[in-house]
Amino acid sequence: MQLHIIDWLIIAAVLTCTLGIGILVSKQSGQSTKEYFLSGRRMPWWLLGMSMVATTFSTDTPNLVTSIVRQDGVSGNWVWWAFLLTGMLTVFVYAKLWRKSNVETDLEFYQLRYGGAPAKFLRGFRAIYLGVFFNVLAMAGVTLAAIKIGEVMMGLDPIYTVLIASTITVIFSALGGFRGVVYTDLLLFFVAMAGAIGAAIVTVNLPEVGGLDKLFAHPNVSDKLSFIPDLNNKEAVITILIIPLSIQWWSSWYPGAEPGGGGYVAQRMLAAKNEDHAMGATFFFNAMHYAVRPWPWILVALCSLVLFPDLKSIQEAFPNVSVDKLGDDLGYSAMLTMLPVGLTGLVVASLTAAYMSTISTHLNWGASYLVHDFFKVHVNPNSSEKNLVLIARLCTILLMVLSAMIALYFQDALDLFEFILAFGAGTGLIFILRWFWWRINAWSEISAMVASGIVSILFSIKSIEAALFGPIFPTWSKFPLIVLISSIIWITVTYMTKAESKIVLRNFCKTIQPGGPGWKKITAEMNQSELNNTPWELPNGILKMLLGCAFVYGVLFLTGNILYGNVNMAMVSGVVVFVSLGLFYRLYTR
Repeated sequence: MQLHIIDWLIIAAVLTCTLGIGILVSKQSGQSTKEYFLSGRRMPWWLLGMSMVATTFSTDTPNLVTSIVRQDGVSGNWVWWAFLLTGMLTVFVYAKLWRKSNVETDLEFYQLRYGGAPAKFLRGFRAIYLGVFFNVLAMAGVTLAAIKIGEVMMGLDPIYTVLIASTITVIFSALGGFRGVVYTDLLLFFVAMAGAIGAAIVTVNLPEVGGLDKLFAHPNVSDKLSFIPDLNNKEAVITILIIPLSIQWWSSWYPGAEPGGGGYVAQRMLAAKNEDHAMGATFFFNAMHYAVRPWPWILVALCSLVLFPDLKSIQEAFPNVSVDKLGDDLGYSAMLTMLPVGLTGLVVASLTAAYMSTISTHLNWGASYLVHDFFKVHVNPNSSEKNLVLIARLCTILLMVLSAMIALYFQDALDLFEFILAFGAGTGLIFILRWFWWRINAWSEISAMVASGIVSILFSIKSIEAALFGPIFPTWSKFPLIVLISSIIWITVTYMTKAESKIVLRNFCKTIQPGGPGWKKITAEMNQSELNNTPWELPNGILKMLLGCAFVYGVLFLTGNILYGNVNMAMVSGVVVFVSLGLFYRLYTR
């Protein structure tokens, strides 16, 4: 694919604006760690919400969706659509709780909720575990997508793609800190959306595709349009629909969809002006992420099945692509090579923007863990703010280098997605319950983390996997078994170890005011002056969560049915949208 001068000008304009923003805010961001990582807690909901959307609009997400659609059809997207349940629970339950905590990172929460040496160890260990290990894996997946786009669209060698993308991103991330990330996300959000929608419109109307009607009637596509898997295919129903909706959404830790709201989502909630702005930001993010954004990617993925029905056809069309990088996720990049002049530049700029937005967020978030929760706690508690900001910038560079090196060894975005899901399986329930059950302690989290990691690694060993799944257990049972074993271990450890001290638990209740029967044993011994005596908000929050899910899923399927031309189902989806919105408004005003 040849880029023309107008394409290069568009790309250059986006990169220049991004670097310029990072340089402009660098002085203010470098004043303190609170400025560098939270922008002084003065951010409005709409800016934080757009930042969350831009962050999850990464280069690997359209590739992941394409891989899912090509292999399992549109219904395969339930493996990530199910995380809307987690997202809405965060909006209506955990956003306010996080903002009340007033911590600087979600890991600082450990020394508010737990006490003593175990809490300190857990905070430091999780800083490395999430800030380095998981964070680097997530960034490697994003960089892998950039590598594939560079190979297919520009014929770039993987190492050159990594060097170019990493250098630009790490410069403005290290300089601008969180403020630079959020401000550039505002620009990158609109560029990325314009590129995705433009790509979908053009690819659908390619002569080989012939518009929506011919696309949906094509034999390679017609059996992949359903919103739910084939009910006659028991394994597909279980793996694609039942497990994600019944187990995965609450049991797995995944960046951007953490049960109980953590990671960079928590970072943005903690940076909000107040509790209402934290809630508004997360609601905007979930609505855009699940209801609005998937369809442009899905349409391009379906078009790719017409022009490139299998991996062999992709390999024949792009012989320069490395064999170890050949996968169904290349279908998205392959379709983008057919865009006209101007739109090509916008799409390349949008993908560059998506890459930079996601990586910059992960870099700042990961550096916040390493500086605030590891270095400041375990290495030098008396370090000056100036030195901490310097270390944060060095950590930013280190994380970028590590993720770039690891990206060169992965092959498919879906493989990485599934690995991260499995590795965090079984830990999610703790992140949900620790706010509402006094008995959970630091050892509960430590044991869950260790158990899920060890079990998932064991089950990933080919010989063990072949011996267990098929001959003894159904092939679909791997993920539920990891969750079950991890949960049994951490619950057992919880009852075998001492509860947190009453001083710690009372202080937590006084700060957070969680309420409910899970804290009755503690609140019964507290003075009424320490409690605000407001009604327990969890039941009301869960009801709002369910209505929010109905609204967002309704919009998602309303859009899909309109595209499909299914008038009756579109009307049903529309009724769901308006009824859920009306009930939510009534509940909220009450």
